[in-house]
Amino acid sequence: MNSVKRTVICLAILFAVSGPGSADEELLTPSRSASELLRIYQSPPLPPLIPWAGKSRSLAVGKSDRWVTPAERTDFRTSPTYDETVSWLRTLVAASPRLRMVSLGVSPEGRDLWMVIASNERSFTAEALKKSGKPLLLAQAGIHAGEIDGKDAGMMLLRDMTVRGTEKALLDRANVLFVPIFNVDGHERRSRFGRINQRGPEELGWRTTARNLNLNRDYMKLDSPEMRAMVAAINRWQPDLYIDLHVTDGADYQYDITWGYSGRHGRSPAIAAWLDQQLTPALDRDLAEMGHVPGPLVFGVRGFEDDLSKGITAGISLPRFSDGYGDARHLAAVLVENHSLKPYDQRVLGTYVLLRGAIRTLGAQAQSLRSAARVDRSTPMQSIPLSWKVAETNQETFDFLGVESRTYPSTVSGAVTREWVGKPLKMIVPLLRETEVASRVTSPSAYWIPAAWSDVIERIERHGIVVEKLTRSRVVEVSMYRMKNPKLAVQPFEGRVGMTAESAIEKRRQLFPAGSVRVSANQPLGLLASLLLEPASSDSFFQWGFFAEILQRTEYIEAYVMEPMARQMMSADPRLAEEFQKKLEDPTFRSDPAARLQWFYQKTPFFDDRWLLYPVGREE
Repeated sequence: MNSVKRTVICLAILFAVSGPGSADEELLTPSRSASELLRIYQSPPLPPLIPWAGKSRSLAVGKSDRWVTPAERTDFRTSPTYDETVSWLRTLVAASPRLRMVSLGVSPEGRDLWMVIASNERSFTAEALKKSGKPLLLAQAGIHAGEIDGKDAGMMLLRDMTVRGTEKALLDRANVLFVPIFNVDGHERRSRFGRINQRGPEELGWRTTARNLNLNRDYMKLDSPEMRAMVAAINRWQPDLYIDLHVTDGADYQYDITWGYSGRHGRSPAIAAWLDQQLTPALDRDLAEMGHVPGPLVFGVRGFEDDLSKGITAGISLPRFSDGYGDARHLAAVLVENHSLKPYDQRVLGTYVLLRGAIRTLGAQAQSLRSAARVDRSTPMQSIPLSWKVAETNQETFDFLGVESRTYPSTVSGAVTREWVGKPLKMIVPLLRETEVASRVTSPSAYWIPAAWSDVIERIERHGIVVEKLTRSRVVEVSMYRMKNPKLAVQPFEGRVGMTAESAIEKRRQLFPAGSVRVSANQPLGLLASLLLEPASSDSFFQWGFFAEILQRTEYIEAYVMEPMARQMMSADPRLAEEFQKKLEDPTFRSDPAARLQWFYQKTPFFDDRWLLYPVGREE
């Protein structure tokens, strides 16, 4: 770094830290120079490392090898840019007839979302891959572009399956789709200052897209062009196994590579059983043999996330996340989380071993996975689980490979702070597994969506859900939700203002105009449709704020009309008059003239009967 650039960076950092006239001016002493601060920022004070020398180091090629990857060339100190990645992959694809690159779509900043297809038979279309009969694995890296281990691992594995030939047997039994960078725009927001708790690479991308959307919150609402492209690819290519490659946040522990999925109490129990019985044991074995420490996803108990002695949770993922989305559409989906505090080379090589083991296992056990998927897709659901909780009788424990820590009172935050000291520690901790359904709704025969809600219909179709579109209007007997006590979120989340509400069911004869759609619940993606359309579902279009218009009233009353009409109504209906007198016992109501007139107005046919009426009907 030249002196001018260093000076500019230091000045920028100092301004960001202190600012003119800041109370932190004591930091700017000779012992806390600009260069010293820059060193601190470039090398954050992370916990001590546990030494590692796994056998997987042998998977990296030498720097003189023709097919050395950019990451290997720098001893995994760096990871290539988008252009460098695409250029290297183009060269590899040109050299191997078993590879092809296709674009899944274009990002907001105009970058292609590239996918590499690996096939011995050179089956490079969805139709050809399906005809081959081989199982298909889809692995994606960089949905959070700072968590880019999977990109460099996948590049190495593609090379070894093809031009180097050391892993060519993998493609004898399975085909592979690999997306090296999903969040391509975030990937190019590169700097040394991306993730404060992550060891390497030197420069890394950003978590969110150019529109500041987190793609791993967008699987259901489909706001981003990137996620629309990915879901279209899932629909088109129909993978058997979907792997989403991440890097953790949070506490220190011994595991260097962890993974998880919604378990057997979730929405796809047969698939979860296959993941439990076939994939997880194979990956555990492969990773341990290569010197890694595999483990389950580590999420601390809420409120004690950094104190893992309190236990770890094993929940059912929301369908806004990759593994939860797979669970909702009966696709075997695995969320991989490498441990951010482990060195970059260790994480990349562990990802290589995991991907290799996943391809090998899928190739050997494809028929049992496909059978499990058929069971889940064909099993009718009388009721739809919406949320889960840990059973009160839960007494499970887990042999946890942690790292010793200590706490101390902080003079900075004023709280008790935990630090890890780098010493391996074995603990027996509670395992809080969500096995009990906390809320559910009965499954209808179908849903009816009025034509006016075209944005919802369009997204339903983008998910691959089959709809029947009306060519002429039709009156249908349906159940509909009347929303009560709606609440809007205080702040926007992922570009939307969410909302929740209580509800009550009403039976109605509803006119659905031409262009409205009927969505059968009896289809392979019927469960996904329910999770999108049931307003009590945490990832429904309703809770994401798509139906905010129903909360507003658009017709009102005039007191000079409503006052005499109210007297006439009570004269004609003594029971109404008696009900009004009882209502007046409420002092708040009694002292509010507008509320008193409104009470009568709501009992007239002039009142808007669609106010707070959720417009999607349920055909029971």
